[in-house]
Amino acid sequence: MIIPKLKAPIVLVHGLFGVNHIRVGSMMLFQYFAGIPELMSRSGNRVLVPCLSPVGSVAERAQQLKDFLDREVPGDGVHLLAHSMGGLDARYMISRLGMNKRVASLTTLGTPHRGTAFADWGIRRFGIFVRPFLDMLGIPAQAFQDLTRAKCRAFNDSVPDAAEVRYFSVAANHDGHGPEWTLPYGIVFREEGPNDGVVSVESARYGDVIDVWDGDHFSLINWSGPFKQSRGTAVDVDHRFGPLLRRLADEGL
Repeated sequence: MIIPKLKAPIVLVHGLFGVNHIRVGSMMLFQYFAGIPELMSRSGNRVLVPCLSPVGSVAERAQQLKDFLDREVPGDGVHLLAHSMGGLDARYMISRLGMNKRVASLTTLGTPHRGTAFADWGIRRFGIFVRPFLDMLGIPAQAFQDLTRAKCRAFNDSVPDAAEVRYFSVAANHDGHGPEWTLPYGIVFREEGPNDGVVSVESARYGDVIDVWDGDHFSLINWSGPFKQSRGTAVDVDHRFGPLLRRLADEGL
């Protein structure tokens, strides 16, 4: 598939616990958006991957994202592709930090726009035990709260869309099979219905055009994971991300 070259740089925004990559010398041990920057760069796109606080709040991470854009592409427009919590960071930055004139489009991938029942469950079950441990280590806990359904309802009321920005989204629909997904998939399915193992399809729906891909929460960013190879669920990254960029190019963005 031919990957189009867009007019503006592409910025890939990672989610909770994410880092852009882990490298030892010249060896890449881990890449959050696995193979995706290389795919998009082949056709001449400038692709940037900021490293935000892995456990920061939405407001904190949004400021970090703005600071990154001010430093790397000062004054330029960008296209944002954001996974999971990164989509909330991007929406906050656009709406609350005055970046509506500098973002041409936001495409979210498995973002819990309406929160996730899994975060609710985690806060109920472990919040009272885990919070003191996080406080002792100096790790902020607000990020976990920011993904609950109540917090996301308040977020949506206070973070309106910007008229200048085009919003698109991708959700994933998983079958719940696999040892890594049995617990979270069941929790979300009972409360919200079809989901990717973490975020429901309904919660991930947002914007003008909504795609639903088969797969789990991490297949959205081409993670193979320890069990996927044996289950034959590898992702054709060209045929997933190519149409996302083609849509933006066809829209003249």
